[in-house]
Amino acid sequence: MNRWCLPIGVVHLTAPVALYAGVLLMSTTALSQTVLPANEPIGLEQQLQIPLNNNLQGEAREQADLLLRLGGQAHRGGNSEKAIAYWQQALDLYQQIGDFEGLGLTYDYLGLTYADLGRYPQAEESLRRRLGVARYLRDFQGQIYGLNNLGTLLLQGGNLDAAEQSFTEALEISRTVRNQEGEGLTLSNLGLVAAQSGNYLEAIKRYKEALVFRRRLGDPLGEANTRNNLGDAYRALDQHRDALGSYRYALQLAEDSRDFPNQFRALRGLARSYTIVGPEPLALKALNQYLALAQEQGNQSEELTSLQLYAEFYVVKGDLSNARTLYEQAIALANALGNTQQEALLRNDLAQILYERGDK
Repeated sequence: MNRWCLPIGVVHLTAPVALYAGVLLMSTTALSQTVLPANEPIGLEQQLQIPLNNNLQGEAREQADLLLRLGGQAHRGGNSEKAIAYWQQALDLYQQIGDFEGLGLTYDYLGLTYADLGRYPQAEESLRRRLGVARYLRDFQGQIYGLNNLGTLLLQGGNLDAAEQSFTEALEISRTVRNQEGEGLTLSNLGLVAAQSGNYLEAIKRYKEALVFRRRLGDPLGEANTRNNLGDAYRALDQHRDALGSYRYALQLAEDSRDFPNQFRALRGLARSYTIVGPEPLALKALNQYLALAQEQGNQSEELTSLQLYAEFYVVKGDLSNARTLYEQAIALANALGNTQQEALLRNDLAQILYERGDK
């Protein structure tokens, strides 16, 4: 078995942007889901000047690789803490034998999982160490991905200047080594920095540049993600017609590739823009598609979002009675899911509805 083909599955982030590396990390919110292919298999003999005829060292490497795989299995089973424990053991072994490739991959997994758990200082430390390994090995692809991961984490923390610096360095390396996948991804991430800064025109420019590479390389997941980002930027500027075009394209790409997160994002954007500019039947069609997809996937969090979207639709249409009913249903579901933050926001929205109706 090739030791470098060790996917650990899909990690869900609550932050607005996604990280990636040898694993796939996805966002559950509206801004982005960023996906890049895993590193190509790397030959140790080519990368490391380590004698391979040492039996103890060979056994240690095999044990470390096994621990890496066991961590992946634990992660897929939903036990992130157990996965971290396995990867920490693997890390110790890779350090003992000087296996820098193993170290880099393990730091990736640890950093991304710490981020998913909200343990951002540990995530940042792991991702910086991963980047250091890539620089030591002169692994330019690893540097591009590492800088994007680090920049994404910084963006999540609201450190826009540092995030932009990280992405800019990744862009320079991508262009120097002609890594078009990295260039497309980094341009899209720079668009996110601009959007989060409120500079939506710059964001649109970056997203359009990114789309050139994502179309050229036949990357439907990346293209759907960037088109959703583009739609979000247009919608922020109240350019709903342009937003609708971007969301429709993203939805088609996501449906063709069974990319459910980007389907939800595109339908969410379509519902909100059609709610503003019409026609009303298309807004309801997008809402119905959203709810059907959530139920098909058994995704109650997205069902909660669909109820909120329906309520927003009826508020805009002035049907406060229906809006109240839907907010009450959404509050009940949020309570059942233990989502106290969302429940509080929904209760605030409902209070506004009751105030406007003059209800107690």
